[in-house]
Amino acid sequence: MDLGGKQILVIGGGSGIGFAVAAAASQAGAAVTVASTSADKLDAAVRRLGERARSAVLDATDEAAVAGFFEGRAFDHIVYTAGDWGGARRGPLADTDLAAAAGLFRVRFWGALAVAKHGAPTLPQNGSITLTDGMIAQRPSKGSVVSSAMAGAVEHMTRALAVELAPIRVNCVCPGLIRTGVWDSIPAERRQDQFARLTARQLLPRIGEPEEAAEAYLYLMRAGYTTGQVLYVEGGSALGQ
Repeated sequence: MDLGGKQILVIGGGSGIGFAVAAAASQAGAAVTVASTSADKLDAAVRRLGERARSAVLDATDEAAVAGFFEGRAFDHIVYTAGDWGGARRGPLADTDLAAAAGLFRVRFWGALAVAKHGAPTLPQNGSITLTDGMIAQRPSKGSVVSSAMAGAVEHMTRALAVELAPIRVNCVCPGLIRTGVWDSIPAERRQDQFARLTARQLLPRIGEPEEAAEAYLYLMRAGYTTGQVLYVEGGSALGQ
């Protein structure tokens, strides 16, 4: 399916994987709208993306704002890469504040569901929604009960939405370790050591690049006979020893 001339919305497109998706879609000839909560990131993204790109400040955790955003708009494909790195992501279950832990679901799960609910009516029958998961759903570790459950919930939501919204296609990308700006707070030398340690057992022992992850999203937008699927971009970490 050709993306030339298509209207594509990337929520979380101001940076990281979302920006890489927007850039790749724009290069494929699509008109791209990037949305996130950060006006500064959006301004910088649009300057880099060029004249076919637009931006919109949007808080996906505010359902009323999401509903209002989609009024009068039409898209061909919606990509959701928004994430929140705050909150109680890791820690022993015995020490987990369940009220605080519930916040981990606000952006990645409930925000995605709000976008699917209000965005689906703007899509044509051959349109698509692509969500974003995380490998913690596949390889949980000690202290990751809540984040693993949240990531797994996104996968199950993907399959259920594919049934609910058919023939609109709904899929999910599950990235592994990707070199995004979230790593920038770690000094460069320590960062490289951490990359080497975290990827040593992968079949491809290196960190992935945002542009590599973006290819999965473009495939799922183009793949008119694919729905309800989770596409892994993780360097073989699920098969590593």
